[in-house]
Amino acid sequence: MKAFGSLIYTPETASGEAVSKVESHTPKIEVPDKVKAGEPFKIRIRVGPHPNKVEHYIGRIEVYVYEKDRPFNPILLASVSLTPVYSEPELELTVKLNKDSIIYALSYCNLHGLWESRKEVKVE
Repeated sequence: MKAFGSLIYTPETASGEAVSKVESHTPKIEVPDKVKAGEPFKIRIRVGPHPNKVEHYIGRIEVYVYEKDRPFNPILLASVSLTPVYSEPELELTVKLNKDSIIYALSYCNLHGLWESRKEVKVE
């Protein structure tokens, strides 16, 4: 039996047919490289270009933060269900961090599974 984490595609682990899906399925994280402790900043997540039809669409985006030195990680920041045709696979959050962190984004395609990306954020 496989661990759930081994079922998540990343640009580094995609192989075979999944390699051709990396660009269109991996979430793109837009976040500053450095932020000030306790001050709000924006995180933008988008997926695509990707089809947005009932038969093939991005159905969910989740955003987590791994906070340095926290005993239990990650922290779920947002989980958004998306409806095909009407909603686009993009979201923006305003968050505050107090320690160096890693932002993780997951996107779920109804045909091609779960995809992950991540980005480090330094906190000053």
